[in-house]
Amino acid sequence: MKVLVTGGSGLVGTAFKSCNIPGIEWVIMDGPTSGGIDLCDRKKTFEYFSKLNVDAVVHTAAKVGGIEANINNPIDFFSINSRININVLDAASHFGIKRCISFLSTCVYPNNSEFPLEEKEIHLGHPHNSNFAYAYSKRMLDIHSRAINKQKQFNYFCVSPNNLYGINDNFDLSNSHVIPALIRKMHDAKLSGDSEVKLWGTGTPLREFTFANDIPKIVAFLLKQDYPIKGIINIGNTIEEISINKVARLIRDIFGYKIQIVWDMEKPNGQLRKPSSSEKLKILGYNLNSVTRIEDGLSQTIEWFLKEYPNIRGVV
Repeated sequence: MKVLVTGGSGLVGTAFKSCNIPGIEWVIMDGPTSGGIDLCDRKKTFEYFSKLNVDAVVHTAAKVGGIEANINNPIDFFSINSRININVLDAASHFGIKRCISFLSTCVYPNNSEFPLEEKEIHLGHPHNSNFAYAYSKRMLDIHSRAINKQKQFNYFCVSPNNLYGINDNFDLSNSHVIPALIRKMHDAKLSGDSEVKLWGTGTPLREFTFANDIPKIVAFLLKQDYPIKGIINIGNTIEEISINKVARLIRDIFGYKIQIVWDMEKPNGQLRKPSSSEKLKILGYNLNSVTRIEDGLSQTIEWFLKEYPNIRGVV
């Protein structure tokens, strides 16, 4: 099976590059910053897809960022992601690619959802205000996939990982997610000789984290199913919720730094918790006990960070 992966220069796309799955050939599509196609450009997107010979698409390309970036730039997060998503799904379906898995995020769920988050709840309320624009652009991927399935009888569906982290993450403090931001801040404080590091919020919010290198294995499992998959599927590590404070201390300990963590309580926390249900994935037969432990994933990420620094995305 030959599978196109969009967003090849991002965190998830990089994981596909390094993951060999018997029976699957990943065709990695880099973004414009890495010499690839600008998926916001509809003409170029269609031209690219017209030359493809693949059996399926895994659509991971997106403009992403942390709380601060989402709060300050909602227009970009909605407009850019909407254009990318529409162009990719329109092009894939136009050229007869019958299978497509698109990536959402648990932030698309309603802010007032009951826990754990179940896929059927995704359109039943407003997302958290801190990233509403990104969330609504992602929700439309589910609608678009369902529309294609209804009109063309294809098998397009969405997966929703929880908080991803890992090798080749974005470490730009203005738009990174929580784990790369914590790693970068901790390392910067050490380089500056500071005795403390100031972090956003209270440290009390709880999150489920998934090492990005686990994602291609789950996607390959879904691609190999013999029957059409309907709706959204939560994927990722749902075994443990862990506080941001604990993650920060783990990162400090893995670095081996003796530095005090100070929480800036005037900064926003985001949602206090958003655990997700993985029952649909388990029913399909996937064993989530095989996912990478947070301690091991952080160790691999920090080892890579120290080896590659400063030639890292978001640093240079």
